[in-house]
Amino acid sequence: MSTSPAPTDADADRVILCMKWGTKYGPEYVNRLYAMVRRHLRGDFRFVCLTDRSEGIRSEVQCLPIPALALPEGIPERGWTKLTTFEADLHGLRGTALFLDLDVVIVDDITPFFEVPGEFLIIHDWKRPWRITGNSSVYRFTLGAHADVLAKFRREFESIRQTFRNEQAYLSDEIHRKGQLQYWDARWCASFKYHCIPRWPLNYWQAPRIPAGARILIFHGVMNPPDALAGRSNGNWRRPLPAPWIADHWRE
Repeated sequence: MSTSPAPTDADADRVILCMKWGTKYGPEYVNRLYAMVRRHLRGDFRFVCLTDRSEGIRSEVQCLPIPALALPEGIPERGWTKLTTFEADLHGLRGTALFLDLDVVIVDDITPFFEVPGEFLIIHDWKRPWRITGNSSVYRFTLGAHADVLAKFRREFESIRQTFRNEQAYLSDEIHRKGQLQYWDARWCASFKYHCIPRWPLNYWQAPRIPAGARILIFHGVMNPPDALAGRSNGNWRRPLPAPWIADHWRE
């Protein structure tokens, strides 16, 4: 596993975390994510990818192993592996971590994501806003501060899996129980599917566009940035026209 040089004192307190396991996403996703962060985050930072495959990832990214979660064979993953970001000692990392999914597209300054006060911040789910559940494509926390969430998952996995559909539902519930769950400004993290693609029937003649105030575009469901670029719906009922402006942002 390759690593980059240790951080300086200037950047040790801001860590960008991402995670890549398996073969669904190639190294270009990590490389483009790093480039977007570099363009849109003022000042120094440390960029860490937790991964089982470091081949092809650019040298500015520090690649570290994903801590073992030890899920039973045949269990749907459902993002549970993300919970390992809450290890009490995550490879000795310290400071404030901003976790970003590999398939997000950063379109504006993300420095404010480190400036909002709070113990734990996450996207408030768009589809069912009456629930506390967050979308874990973008969340911020103090490294090592929520080891209890991971420890409980490992200890009570079977009952947790029966109660919660996925990692973000469990995570939101646990942080809410601790009274520390907060949400980002609703404009900052926009859903490509819900906020960029015009409503039917306008989507058939109007191209997707970036909504006002958006800083990060979230790709959830069956469409990823290359699909948005080409106008592929992959079976989603929100059929988009091509969004060539994606290429202006999702690049190295």
